[in-house]
Amino acid sequence: IKKATEAAKKNIHHITLVKQGNTLSHEVVGKFAACNVYLKPAPEGTGVIAGGPVRAILELAGVANVCSKVYGSRAPINVIRATSQGLDSLKSYKEMKVLRGKE
Repeated sequence: IKKATEAAKKNIHHITLVKQGNTLSHEVVGKFAACNVYLKPAPEGTGVIAGGPVRAILELAGVANVCSKVYGSRAPINVIRATSQGLDSLKSYKEMKVLRGKE
């Protein structure tokens, strides 16, 4: 158990959420093998609109309002890996403003 706990601590992923609405800062597509997972921020009160594996990952990550759609392969392990890749590629709200030339 101790060995597994140490390995899990090394594999923690940090994502930044928008404080207002507790949602994603921008739309993102996660890709793994033949699976594409589209994640889109949603207004407050929407909840997590997602299928099984995507819903589990987003709820554990603390995302409260998001819409998602899975394209291509629907094998659960591929969906999980694509969702994880998409969340890892998220940028913060401030980084997105700089990239879009708003700040």
